[in-house]
Amino acid sequence: MRLYPKVIPIISREAVQQLMQDGDIEVEPMRVADAEMDLSAIMREYLANEERVNQATREALERRGYDYSKFNQVKREMADVRGFKMGDEGIEYVINQMIEFLLISRNVEEVYSADNGLRQKIFAVMKRHLDVDDEIDKEARSRLKHLQEGTSAFDIEYNKTVEQIRRARGLI
Repeated sequence: MRLYPKVIPIISREAVQQLMQDGDIEVEPMRVADAEMDLSAIMREYLANEERVNQATREALERRGYDYSKFNQVKREMADVRGFKMGDEGIEYVINQMIEFLLISRNVEEVYSADNGLRQKIFAVMKRHLDVDDEIDKEARSRLKHLQEGTSAFDIEYNKTVEQIRRARGLI
């Protein structure tokens, strides 16, 4: 799962609405937008931290003289050093931050549900919006059936097609 900046407001809005609708939290009508912005800020901060790790990774690759094929390996090292959670652990971290926010926020009047219930509902909302990479991959591969996988032509066209699909869906 990958967190795209353009879906952050949508996730925040749906998470707050779902939790309010199910009676898990109580938010005054005038403070709903503020609660949504606070959840968005948590996700944006996560993306900013990820960009810092990416920058540190690029610098480490240059210092060590590695090519970009080792980017993911070095990124894992940089993330471990900085205590940054990636992938599914990162999503869990973001959800935990959101739950913590809900418990201490002035924008949320009351929290009625246990943490695990909140976690499941927020995860379901996030999963709907973050599981698009598999769909994009399938769509790109179906568009490129005329090319043989593993060839350089396929790789080039695949990357272009994936970017076009992401752009068309408003993810980038």
